[in-house]
Amino acid sequence: MSLWNRAQQLPPDALRQVQNVYGEQFPIEVRHYLAGWIEDKMQQWNEIDPDNAGHSQFAHSLVSQLVQEMETKALSYSSNEDLFLVRIRLDEAANLFKTRYLNSNPLALVSIIRECLKTELHLVQQHENMLGGVAHVANMVVEPCAEIVSELEILLRRTRETADELRHLEQEQESFALQYHDCAKINAHLSHIQGQERTAQNREVEQNLRRRKEIGEQQLAQKVSGLLQRRMDLAEKHKGTIDRLNSLQQRILDEELINWKREQQMAGNGKPFNQNKLDQIQEWCEALAEIIWLNRHQIKECERHQTKIPITPPGGVDMLPTLNSHITRLLSSLVTSTFIIEKQPPQVMKTNTRFTATVRLLVGGKLNVNMTPPQVRVSIISEAQANALLKNDQMNKGEQSGEILNNAGTMEYHQGTRQLSVSFRNMQLRKIKRAEKKGTESVMDEKFSLLFQSQFSVGGGELVFQVWTLSLPVVVIVHGNQEPHAWATVSWDNAFAEQGRIPFTVPEKVPWPQIADMLDSKFKSATGRGLTDDNLKFLAGKAFRSPQVQDFNNMYLSWSQFCKEPLSERNFTFWEWFFAVMKVTREHLRQPWNDGSIMGFVGRRQAEDMLKNSISGTFLLRFSDSELGGVTIAWMYEDTTKAGDQRDVFMLQPFTSKAFAIRPLADAIADLKYLLFLYPNIPKEQAFGKYYTPMAEQQPSVNGYVKPHLITHVPGWSGAGSMDFYPNTPQPMCQMHDGGMGDPPSVSSNPSDCVST
Repeated sequence: MSLWNRAQQLPPDALRQVQNVYGEQFPIEVRHYLAGWIEDKMQQWNEIDPDNAGHSQFAHSLVSQLVQEMETKALSYSSNEDLFLVRIRLDEAANLFKTRYLNSNPLALVSIIRECLKTELHLVQQHENMLGGVAHVANMVVEPCAEIVSELEILLRRTRETADELRHLEQEQESFALQYHDCAKINAHLSHIQGQERTAQNREVEQNLRRRKEIGEQQLAQKVSGLLQRRMDLAEKHKGTIDRLNSLQQRILDEELINWKREQQMAGNGKPFNQNKLDQIQEWCEALAEIIWLNRHQIKECERHQTKIPITPPGGVDMLPTLNSHITRLLSSLVTSTFIIEKQPPQVMKTNTRFTATVRLLVGGKLNVNMTPPQVRVSIISEAQANALLKNDQMNKGEQSGEILNNAGTMEYHQGTRQLSVSFRNMQLRKIKRAEKKGTESVMDEKFSLLFQSQFSVGGGELVFQVWTLSLPVVVIVHGNQEPHAWATVSWDNAFAEQGRIPFTVPEKVPWPQIADMLDSKFKSATGRGLTDDNLKFLAGKAFRSPQVQDFNNMYLSWSQFCKEPLSERNFTFWEWFFAVMKVTREHLRQPWNDGSIMGFVGRRQAEDMLKNSISGTFLLRFSDSELGGVTIAWMYEDTTKAGDQRDVFMLQPFTSKAFAIRPLADAIADLKYLLFLYPNIPKEQAFGKYYTPMAEQQPSVNGYVKPHLITHVPGWSGAGSMDFYPNTPQPMCQMHDGGMGDPPSVSSNPSDCVST
């Protein structure tokens, strides 16, 4: 039962205390209508430290998901008039969370939610303890964890019960054997007497022996009936345990572990990922392994006892072979499914470059696999080979698509963490064998996978397991200029791969909201701040080549539009443009982007419209449409020395990574004196002053030289109608022209225009 359901069953006084915990800052309607989602994220709420600023990004992601869930829930109630007020309340709360916490202080909201849940849990536990109940809740881990832990406890209890019954069965069999032996002795004695002289004494002895034989046979018949009943009852209980084990194992492996793997894959696109959840899953799998092993041992003991006394009911079916087969299959499935890749290899893999990976066997310690440490070998296989492997569950010997150095390792057991794993720290892909390309396919479209294989035995060699697991798809490149397209292939696969797919098929077209979520995750992971609705709308217009469209939610973007077809009047694709923007922001603009000082995703015309009504000297920064990874400054300038309307918007030639390597953006903005206010009206010093490079005093160094200082300067441009150049600056190379019709005027900002003073 969920924590919220248990809270609602509290007595009136305790229930009022729970109600008092929630208020405007965290409305109780949100707790009620999103109870399942909130409790599913319970472990994540607990892992965030509200006092640790380093957890701010994780908190922002979690709060963003909460707001999205609230909006989705409210929207689902739009057609239900009875829930009109609920929808209004959820919408209000979502807006409150966005304006008060999401971008400014997400850690504060996490702290509030943690305290509310902590108080609620305390009240529930206090009440249940008073009633004598046992609350299977630890460290605020509730649904679904509590259900799994509870079911494991039930299975362990059943296993102990069947162990007790097995001991009783063994005692009954021993008693039967003694009784049978006594009967055999009576029969032997009776046969002996019958062969003697028929004296009165012998006839009396014979009569006495016959009575004892009759009583003994009656007792034996009762014991046989009792033994058969005990055996059938025990087999039925084992069958019930195996059925419950099968159901729980499916939940842990097919839901919890698969979800962890999916989250691991989405982490490749920048989604938050709780790696520590694997430790919890290992605890469940170890508990399963122990219960399965104990039950298997019990079933084998039942078979041994049955061999000793081979009695079967009339017309009965021996269930033990079937039970043994089922329990062994469960163990095999558990072992093979828990051979997993804890740390994935890089998904964009460059030849002759070192890379790492870690493989772990979740039940290795529990099954004492470490007593004979298994070897793990790594190979790289193609998409077709991966497909064949999943169909046949085996690879042809020596079949692979490349050569990997340092591709073998021995699994080690770490006592402190109770983990059996091996880390490959120095692997290197030396060669790759590629398939023939069709149509517009390129090497960056081709997906491979790393295959990890091992073999080990348990139970003193009684069971031998061949295990293997595949890494996430990887794209192999040989040069850095192939990296953007390779990341497009990987990002599309990570985001849109469906569970149980044929390797490594992905949809050709995807709804824009899913594309938007992927782009937001990647940008947030790379730069520290995600994309706004306006940013995403701009990106949609660019991707669909339709900036005039207002609503893209029902439109599908194709793989070709995403990274194959060049943008209009450009020689690069949408993804190449986005990747370059992400790269330059991550490497050179991270801090001002996170501050919101870079608008970035705005078109040239839109920037002109925004600035034309601003005061002179107002500027904004936007990502260039024409140059990959370029950042341009658009600013409004009014020439007061001339009559009439002399206002115009100018665009500085885009800065690139090369320019930022010479002069940081903030310093370049500081150099350009005619830039006064960051749009709409933030003083330049307030927005960028904290990022200026401190000016060193001009003093001779030890070797007698004075260090030069670079200044960004636009030749021929004066900020206030006069040619006020910096000292010792060369004369202008070109004169500014008044802006006329057409695109806003552009002026050069090449690094060559930087001068030393």
